[in-house]
Amino acid sequence: MADLKLDILVVPTYNTLTLGIADASTYPSTPSAPTIEITVPGFGIVTLPFVPNDFNLFNSTILGITGPTDDLLPIPDGVYYLKYSITPAYINYVDRTIIRVEQLQEKFDAAFMKLDMMECDLAIKTQSKVELNSIYFFIQGAIAAANNCAVDQANKLYNQANKMLNNFIKSDCHCSGNNYVTNFQ
Repeated sequence: MADLKLDILVVPTYNTLTLGIADASTYPSTPSAPTIEITVPGFGIVTLPFVPNDFNLFNSTILGITGPTDDLLPIPDGVYYLKYSITPAYINYVDRTIIRVEQLQEKFDAAFMKLDMMECDLAIKTQSKVELNSIYFFIQGAIAAANNCAVDQANKLYNQANKMLNNFIKSDCHCSGNNYVTNFQ
């Protein structure tokens, strides 16, 4: 018989409207009263039923961000605290700290897709790739920091990536290529 081992996995949905959490636990028997607490940045804690041995999908209505008759809204980016528990909850639980970056990633993807990979000016194209790689590095740093419960660092890295991405988009990629010429040639 399997021993009790609770575990959850946050599964990318590649959608700003959903948060996916899979149960990766092992149970000796059917669990009693499975719930998940989700701390949504800017909205507080919501406690919801959780289906064991399954993939659970949450949207803005389920998380209490929008009402049942409202249109779904993007789930906010930021640091989330997740706590999955079964009865008795004070003994049988697992928790995770993650950072959600779907809205930032969507903005990054749009900027990346505007980058003309066939640009004739190699220095400008390379400069843009250098800038996008730097932004991507900050996004991955924010994810790594949140995965290691370094919440302040995760938020700083997220905010820096967002600021850099906004500046990149605002400049409409009219860069000179000087960074590439100075640093890489």
